[in-house]
This record gives sequence, C-alpha cells and structure tokens, in this order.
Amino acid sequence: MQKKRSINKMFLAIIGILLAIIFVAPILILVNSSFKTLQEIYIDILALPEHFSFQNYLKAFEKMDFLHSLINSLVITCVATVLILLVSSMAAWVMVRYKTKVSKVLFIVFSAALLIPFQCVMLPLVDVMSKLHLMNRPGLIFMYIGFGCSMSIVLFHGFIKNIPVELEEAATIDGCNMFQTFFLIVLPLLKGIMATVAVINVMWIWNDFLLPSLIINKNGMQTLPLRTYLFFGQFTKKWDLATAALVLCMIPIVIFYLSCQKHIVKGITAGVGK
Repeated sequence: MQKKRSINKMFLAIIGILLAIIFVAPILILVNSSFKTLQEIYIDILALPEHFSFQNYLKAFEKMDFLHSLINSLVITCVATVLILLVSSMAAWVMVRYKTKVSKVLFIVFSAALLIPFQCVMLPLVDVMSKLHLMNRPGLIFMYIGFGCSMSIVLFHGFIKNIPVELEEAATIDGCNMFQTFFLIVLPLLKGIMATVAVINVMWIWNDFLLPSLIINKNGMQTLPLRTYLFFGQFTKKWDLATAALVLCMIPIVIFYLSCQKHIVKGITAGVGK
C-alpha cells in the first residue's frame, strides 16, 4: 500500500514538472530572445544569444514611449480596479443581506453575464459609446467596470455569505447606518477576497489589447499592450525589439502578482459557499 502511494506521488510529481516546463518555456524563450539580434532570432530561436546586450531594451523603451504608456496603463488599471472592488462588494453585500426576488434575479443576471463573450457585444458597444462621446479613457474605465463586475460580484457574494450577520446586527444596535455598517464592519472582513478580485482584474485589464484598441487607439492615450503593436508592421516584424517590449510590459504585472499571490488561493477558497 505504501509502495503504491509512493508511485502515485512520483507520478504526480512528474506530471507537475512537465506542466511547469510547458508553462514556463514560452516565458524563457521570450526573455532569451529579447537579448538577441533579429538575425540570431531567425537563425535559431532556442539558442542562447552570442552576446547579452540591453540595446533591444533601450531601443524599445524609447520607441514605445514607455513611461508615458506606463502611466496610461497604471491610471486606467488602478482606477478601474478600485471602482470594480467598491461597486461589486457593495452590490454583493446588498444581494446577500436583502433577500428579495429582485436581488435573486439580479444575481442570476450577473452570473449569466459571465457566459457572454465580449466579441458578441463588441460592435454594438462601440457604437453606443461613440454616440455618448465616451471614446476616451473615462469611457474605457466605465466599460471595464461593466465587464469586471459580474465575476467580482459572484466571488464577493460567496464570501459574504460566510460572514456572521450578528456582527452587522450589533453594529445597527450601536447606531450605525447602512453605509457605516458596510465600511466599518463588513469591508475590513473582505481583505482576503479583495486581494483575489484585485489580482484577477488587474491582470486582465493590464494585458487587455482588444478593448483599448477600439476605444483609445490614439497617440498619447495608448496603453502598453497597444504600444507593443508598433513593432509588428504589414511587411516587417521587429522581433528583437518586440520581445524586449513584451518583457518590459510583463515586469510590473509580474511584480504585482508575486506580491499578492498568497492571497489568491486563500480568497477563492474562502469565497466558496457554505
């Protein structure tokens, strides 16, 4: 029996190693290629560079106007994520605590919205936002809130159901109104799921290309993913600069993910219903 368990553990370890290699290999190839010349990339994509040089990074940094694009991405990502956290947590709390037919229907609608692909509403959405004169950064943030709230509300909903309602009743007896109860009692208890929802939305918004390309694809307003597209022309593709630019785009989000990863599993597990 013990021998069989050892074999099973070894088998699972081998599978884990193979999966790790599959997921890490593209990132290693990308980083390796960012130090190579265009000729070296075309000759052998897997070979190590003859000379490690940061020239690709310096050229990509300058051509993509990295600092300006970084600020655009940071503003859009941070503002949209903070508003998603605030709106979805408040909405989920009301749906859990005020159990009416309307709240049940609303939760079903938000859950069903997860099944609708963005491509299905892309053209009508752009048409409506154009008529409302919201083809700009505030309009983009508004759309991110709409698309991000569905999944966030579902996660918050499951987490809030596990919070004892007696805490809120005690706060009400002490004279707290609805807003005081939420911000002083409920919100501090949502730190775990807040981190999970924040990481999920930040990674999605930061890496998004399609929606910004439809809404703010103008000089001075572009995010980092849009600027990396400069290296892919109709007849030429500057893979040496493009790989360096992609690595530069990855660095901020990787740092953010590594700093918050310990909260992800904890928040999702805690968000499972009773």
